[in-house]
Amino acid sequence: MTDTTPAAAVFAVHSPATGAPIAEHPVDGPEEVSRAVARARTAQEKWAALPAARRRDHLLRWKKALATELDAMAGVIAEETGKPAGDAALEVVLTLEHLAWAARNAARVLRRRTVGAGLFAVHQRASLVHRPLGVVGVIGPWNYPLYTPMGSLGYALAAGNAVVFKPSELTPGTGVLLARIFDRAVPEHAGLLTTVTGPASTGDALARSGVDKLAFTGSPGTARTVMETCARTLTPFLAECGGKDAVIVTADADLEAAADAIVWGALSNAGQTCAGVERVYAVREVHAALCERVVERAGALRVGDAADAAYGPMTLPAQLAVVERHVSGALAEGARALLGGPGSVSTPYVSPVVLTDVPEDAEAMTEETFGPVVVVNAVADVDEAVERANASRYALGAAVFCGSGRAGAAIAARLRAGAVSVNSVLGFAAVPALPFGGARESGFGRIHGEEGLRAFSSVQSMTVQRFAPPIALTSFAVPEATRERAVRLARSLHRRR
Repeated sequence: MTDTTPAAAVFAVHSPATGAPIAEHPVDGPEEVSRAVARARTAQEKWAALPAARRRDHLLRWKKALATELDAMAGVIAEETGKPAGDAALEVVLTLEHLAWAARNAARVLRRRTVGAGLFAVHQRASLVHRPLGVVGVIGPWNYPLYTPMGSLGYALAAGNAVVFKPSELTPGTGVLLARIFDRAVPEHAGLLTTVTGPASTGDALARSGVDKLAFTGSPGTARTVMETCARTLTPFLAECGGKDAVIVTADADLEAAADAIVWGALSNAGQTCAGVERVYAVREVHAALCERVVERAGALRVGDAADAAYGPMTLPAQLAVVERHVSGALAEGARALLGGPGSVSTPYVSPVVLTDVPEDAEAMTEETFGPVVVVNAVADVDEAVERANASRYALGAAVFCGSGRAGAAIAARLRAGAVSVNSVLGFAAVPALPFGGARESGFGRIHGEEGLRAFSSVQSMTVQRFAPPIALTSFAVPEATRERAVRLARSLHRRR
């Protein structure tokens, strides 16, 4: 008898460096996603019923297992993204830091707390508590396939939720291994973290599946599409959509430190960092000297798949055309290439590109390049630098290099960015207690820190009457004269300063 059952659909993942196939994964459709959500919902009931201390212990056990499997996890990340092994290992380390913080601080941040009841509710004991949402869907990116989604899924688990994770179709193996390690580390709660794999249609199925919140990382265009789907069922939505981050360099800044940080912030991970450096505004007095230092450092970097390479290939092949278009367009509009140019794009690699005198309306200044390209433009003063930095439709991260930390902080406070570092780049990324997220085209909502834990909870307010109120205003039996006295008393109190 011939088996006529159709074969399950699969998709192949290829090495960004060589194009060779790495592995095949199933294309999970609506039925598979619905089953994953149902399984997660069952697991979540048991998870939410645990004391917070027990959830902490389980998550720390998972963290320990991830640390033990660090080499294996970093190996999958490096294979799927093409980033150097050292960079992949660092991504795992930062992930562990965030998971540890979420596990250890969830009970404190989300515990029940009392609040003042006020004069007319003095007979009530008022409190609030943050409760789990239920099942959280997470759609992750390919550039940091472990670190970035952990800002949602680790914090969601710590808050008492279950998670269904849809990794990028370019990096599904990272998500599969992550869930597998969880099940091995915490077998009594297997299924609490489930990974589904597939293309955009799988993400669409997750958005339609009835999850209690969806956290998304990706482009603004895709975010709008997913958000529209979520809007049909009023599913809460959190979006991190990249940036066009600026660095301001003042006349008294340490140019050596600034150049070193700019090169790393712009070129690490082949420039494929949502909060990476794409625009630099240096006051005119130091612009030339800064450019010289940036070019010297960037030009010394080795690109490729060798062990000593500073960064590897572009993970998303289509991004090569974006980089080439931005560079060519800037040069056509009058910019100067201090290092590299359109010829720096040599599939699948892009050598460092440093541009200057780029018009502010060029795509290289207004759109996310997401490649190893940095623009260093001159400005008359700090005020102009702030104005140009804030003119972007993105508002994710930024940095300021200044001779004085206090003066740098004052400049940072003027920037419309969700996170700013002074005299470093991406300093906030390694601080788990700091929330991360942006505004405008960079999205909305926050992951990490206390705000990140609260983002995956719902607030329940409660009052418990302690004794009969002296004036029962919530009863039809209250005499009119009593009600009038209460109104006069309130008016008298609130007319005071």
